[in-house]
Amino acid sequence: MLDSGTLMTITTESAAVAAGLTSAAVVATTPEAAGPYELERDIESPNRNLTPISSALDAKGRLQVGGCDLADLAQRYGTPLYVLDEATLRATCRAYRQALEAHYPGPSLAIYASKANSSLAISALVASEGLGLDAVSSGELLTALEGGMPAERIVLHGNNKSREELTLAIGAGVTVVLDNWHDLALLDELAPAAPVSLMLRLTPGIECHTHEYIQTGHLDSKFGFDPDQLETVLRELTRHPWAQLTGLHAHIGSQIFELQPHRDLAGVLADALALARSLGHPVRDLNVGGGLGIRYVASDDPPSIQEWVRGVAEAVHQACQQRGLALPRLLCEPGRSLVASAGLTLYRIGSRKEVPGIRTYLSVDGGMSDNPRPITYQSQYTAVLVEQPRAGASERVTLAGKHCESGDILLKDLALPPAQSGDVLAVFATGAYNASMASNYNRIPKPAAVLVHEGAADLVQRREQPEELLRYDLLPERLAPVT
Repeated sequence: MLDSGTLMTITTESAAVAAGLTSAAVVATTPEAAGPYELERDIESPNRNLTPISSALDAKGRLQVGGCDLADLAQRYGTPLYVLDEATLRATCRAYRQALEAHYPGPSLAIYASKANSSLAISALVASEGLGLDAVSSGELLTALEGGMPAERIVLHGNNKSREELTLAIGAGVTVVLDNWHDLALLDELAPAAPVSLMLRLTPGIECHTHEYIQTGHLDSKFGFDPDQLETVLRELTRHPWAQLTGLHAHIGSQIFELQPHRDLAGVLADALALARSLGHPVRDLNVGGGLGIRYVASDDPPSIQEWVRGVAEAVHQACQQRGLALPRLLCEPGRSLVASAGLTLYRIGSRKEVPGIRTYLSVDGGMSDNPRPITYQSQYTAVLVEQPRAGASERVTLAGKHCESGDILLKDLALPPAQSGDVLAVFATGAYNASMASNYNRIPKPAAVLVHEGAADLVQRREQPEELLRYDLLPERLAPVT
């Protein structure tokens, strides 16, 4: 298990170069050259790191990511600020692609679950690495297409797709995930004469140890067809000339550290594949979903990307061999494990409140509107002061958000050195489900986001301004202020 003192090594200089790291970032052998917590990092499976793989300390011991000083980024772009490390993103994309190529004897494709973090920049980067993308709305679909993701590598998910979403998907030529009978009825109304590529989602009845809100594979789920409906829907699809069933899909949950549930899933999907092909459907894709966990705190010990892919690939290969099935193209849908560890959020500390004998609150200039996961899932994170990330802790504090909500707490019992108002704090592993779940609670504008790489920082999402929050408001004339 990884901890704050012993972490995984950067394996080879060639691997570091492939990830986009400069040679200076590879030499993480002394405390002066090392990043916070992780004197050495695993660039082959970034989901097992607390920090981005390009993190390092400058000559004064201040934290850098992507060759950029984090305190300088906070000064230049303001806070809160989402920071994404391009080297980590690319390394993770390549880890999935290369692991599939190494462990699965048939064709394969990793598909980024863009609900984790959707933007033009991320869509373009993922597309350039040869991955596909899954979307769950018109917004995510448009973002993927505008970001340069080829339509043939996009799938549209969703348990309650609208006519507008399905029309956009059909027109763009993306694969539609058939989630329920409602989807089928709408598609039957909208479908043109040309075939529509479909991927049928089923509920496999497999549970895993994760938060109940992010378990999607058990039978009591809003997603997918129940197993006892499978043959019925497969037969029904044969009566619709426009329906071209090209894939089967199941997803069992998120932030999973176990390997066995996905091995069990292979058998369920192989049985469904055998049935679909026996009924004449040209199914070529088997999509096992995603769910691999990441390391948020030192005690987390997720499997590596290579271990997860190997387990899935071997299980699918074996299940197909046992049933005499030609190997399908193997698809998986990493989201959190692809983007979370590449991201961090910068905050500026403001007020301090000491409750004698109970706790000390440090408040920051963000909170639940830019990271709703702590209040929603009781999620935990790791954080440091960017100008003294290796300093010894002198107190434990509760990091509070600025929103008018008593539950707006980002971190509890955070060990920090002496912190002052104005200090910049970095919270790690915020690349997934922070920006994508952000809100304007209390009418607080959403943060900016920058992509950092080799000393350059590119603004990829500009900071929302307070006056922009009024752009969709309308004031009836009868309520207009009297002047």
